[in-house]
Amino acid sequence: MGIGQSIVCDGCGQPASSEHLAARFRRLEWSTRYRPLHVNTLVLGAVVPENDAEFIYSDATPFSGEAAQLLKATGVDAAGKTAEVIHHEFQRAGFFVVHLLDCPVGRPSGDGGHVRELLSSRLATTFTRIRKSIKPRRLALVGAELDPFVEKFKTEALGCPLILNGDTTFKLHEAAEGIERLRSALALSPAAMR
Repeated sequence: MGIGQSIVCDGCGQPASSEHLAARFRRLEWSTRYRPLHVNTLVLGAVVPENDAEFIYSDATPFSGEAAQLLKATGVDAAGKTAEVIHHEFQRAGFFVVHLLDCPVGRPSGDGGHVRELLSSRLATTFTRIRKSIKPRRLALVGAELDPFVEKFKTEALGCPLILNGDTTFKLHEAAEGIERLRSALALSPAAMR
């Protein structure tokens, strides 16, 4: 590799150090271990959380942030259970969580355009991955950062119904309201959504 060349991570499109790649591979290993054979519901977020305790497939307990909110929304009770038991329950229920960007994004203050550009660059790959690899029975979009792309998801032939909060994504960080809206939507059977 010549001087001035850097590695670009294929999971997020950012320049990648060896630490960045090692963290990505660790998250991939965790999520692959608990991926359901048949994905009932794919929950798609924008950007993987920076903190391992917020990443649903990590071995860090107690879960916090996004991971804790997803467990509440899916009805998986984490109280008094090991991470492995929680992961197995989540897996048996047929839930699988992925993010458009497989790595955290350093967010310069006020620069939402950078994140939106990275997200946009990953759409085609994600659509292909959903259709050809994951093949979920339904797809739920979570996170305000995906709102600008809702129309693209609606018009893309993904082979499954799209679960939305009206015409927007579910906002898990809206306290109990966002979690309850997603929980209610997930309670509907995939067959009832077709």
